[in-house]
Amino acid sequence: MAEQPSKQLPVRDVELGAGVPFHPRLGDLASDLAQGGRIGVVVTLPSETSASYHLRPPGGGQNWSARSDGSTLRHVPVPVTHVSPMQQDVLYDHRARQAALPVWVHHEDGGRSESVLILTPTQVELCSIQFGQLIARREKAEEHGR
Repeated sequence: MAEQPSKQLPVRDVELGAGVPFHPRLGDLASDLAQGGRIGVVVTLPSETSASYHLRPPGGGQNWSARSDGSTLRHVPVPVTHVSPMQQDVLYDHRARQAALPVWVHHEDGGRSESVLILTPTQVELCSIQFGQLIARREKAEEHGR
């Protein structure tokens, strides 16, 4: 199965403080401060034929307009549904005293992005205990299923 990249690309090198415009693309989720933080999907971009952004509630409904300079719009990240380990080796940095487990972060829109789960030695030991318990429970369930 081919990897489906995240549809909502991360915002980089942009400060999202008050007054900093967000210039969304078609299909992006945006929060409109002029509408009390109302969230909408961008359905029209400012252009020669449209003097403003047009947004629609995610589940459908009445469109509304937002300023063409993006000053009232803010980025809305796509919610995460779960995280799963990648099929890559884990790393341990003895100087930093931490482990790094490569993971996939799965998003509600079906996309996924790469990340790293950073663990302290104590957290690694806790995970080892918990995974040992999971393996024992799985084996016990399989024995009862025979």
